[in-house]
Amino acid sequence: MRYRVSLADAKAQLARETTHPFTLLLQHGTMTVEFFAPQRADTQQPHRQDELYIVASGHAMFNRDGERLSCNKGDLLFVPAGMKHHFEQFSNDFAAWVVFYGADGGEPGR
Repeated sequence: MRYRVSLADAKAQLARETTHPFTLLLQHGTMTVEFFAPQRADTQQPHRQDELYIVASGHAMFNRDGERLSCNKGDLLFVPAGMKHHFEQFSNDFAAWVVFYGADGGEPGR
């Protein structure tokens, strides 16, 4: 199991991903860490677990259940399981670390 992933490692791994705008980096117990960089549109659906986004680069508007928030590199965003959310108007270099954790909330998700 890996215990450290650099931003360069995450970007390189995502560059090899051909199907999704995210890549799985770490997993332990109920926790998974992904690196996410949407292109053109963010089409994600509500997830089954609570999640944290840490903006790694760029900026965007974050729509969290209808509330729109501006976010920039270094910002931390929380979304409870099952809540609708997505990024809008993101810069070309927008990317975020995503941490899923906790019990399965039973809502649709990836």
